[in-house]
Amino acid sequence: MTAPRIQPTGGALAADVHGVDLSQPLSEAAFASIRNAWAQHLVLRFSGQKLDDPALMRFSAGFGELDRVPIAAASHDRAHSGVVPEAAEWVAVIANVKKDGKAIGGLGSYELVWHTDMSYNPLPPRASLLYALEVPPDGGNTGFLNMHTAYETLPADLKRAVEGKSCIHDSSRNSAGELRQGFQRTLDVRQTPGAVHPLVRRHPVTLRKALFLGRRPGAYIHGLPVADSEALLDAVWAHATQERFAWYQKWRAGDLLLWDNRSVMHRRDAFDESQRRLMHRTQIVGEPVLAA
Repeated sequence: MTAPRIQPTGGALAADVHGVDLSQPLSEAAFASIRNAWAQHLVLRFSGQKLDDPALMRFSAGFGELDRVPIAAASHDRAHSGVVPEAAEWVAVIANVKKDGKAIGGLGSYELVWHTDMSYNPLPPRASLLYALEVPPDGGNTGFLNMHTAYETLPADLKRAVEGKSCIHDSSRNSAGELRQGFQRTLDVRQTPGAVHPLVRRHPVTLRKALFLGRRPGAYIHGLPVADSEALLDAVWAHATQERFAWYQKWRAGDLLLWDNRSVMHRRDAFDESQRRLMHRTQIVGEPVLAA
């Protein structure tokens, strides 16, 4: 096959990959080209794909060990989700679709705030892959932020302030900022449950530095008075979430997106609950977070 053609979006990050059929095994040369493009552009879009779950898993595994589906995702009515039995451990369903009144997937139709997937774990996933099976005509767009550029453009005083600092990543709330089942609201952010990671991490492949913020609610910077932690986090988040660091994906059925969870944050627009949105997701097991 010919080498994949990489076309940058012209935004703050992301590129389209043309000339590949991911339903078929790729050569190592093609995979090497895709990995290089991923390291450079952080988000890759493969349009017009026709993937079953085994093909999605096979392609995903080219970027590392497949992560198991989170417990919360496994609790949905997966019998009607379209996930084949051999993929049930590895493919999560993101959907607002219900069967007999029970959700077949997670995250509904509401807005999701800026976040990093599962950063509240000691080893957050290195990558997420999301494949669109059904999408609404409008809404449900996914935004991505380039955390390398966000760090590199920090004002000098903020760059000094975050150097060497670590932050709690709240495990009690989901991607919409809602309290998870079984958790109680934490009144003192110093007691927030979740992993502690450096505010600035170094990418293990490119060695570039990136802000690693996770989620805003419940975050706390170790060693600072609470008021100082809140003020610093507010300033860093205000800088990092500027539109100049963002690129938005307007989904079409057959789109597969791959993003680097180590140096990208993302969010989702709300959409009409009456419109179906069905996606299958895989994730890649992470590695220890390298302090910058």
